[in-house]
Amino acid sequence: VQLQASGGGPVQSGGSLRLSCVASGRPSTRFGVGWFRQFPGKEREYVAAISGSGKTIDYADAVKGRFTISGDNDENTVFLGMHDLKSEDTAIYYCAVDLQPLGIRTDPTAYSIWGQGTLVTVSS
Repeated sequence: VQLQASGGGPVQSGGSLRLSCVASGRPSTRFGVGWFRQFPGKEREYVAAISGSGKTIDYADAVKGRFTISGDNDENTVFLGMHDLKSEDTAIYYCAVDLQPLGIRTDPTAYSIWGQGTLVTVSS
């Protein structure tokens, strides 16, 4: 499986973006997919995750109510809708696949396959 993240870019505070994570090789939605972000000089931080079945979804407290994760089985794609963006959301966003069927996991070390990252820049 290879992951390709896209959809990042500059946006003003309060605006919206939708990130996409497309899997090639095998359907990503058979496995759990997580979104993480990384601030300069910091470790990767959990943002949201969706289980392989799509029935379980989880969000970090910092984005709850503003971000929405969803999956499209036919397109092998997982989306991260981001609304009411704030300057503190500025980061590189990564998607990743968890190959173990152990439910939603927030630890980035649990994820085996990573996309290349897409930069989101929120200006105030």
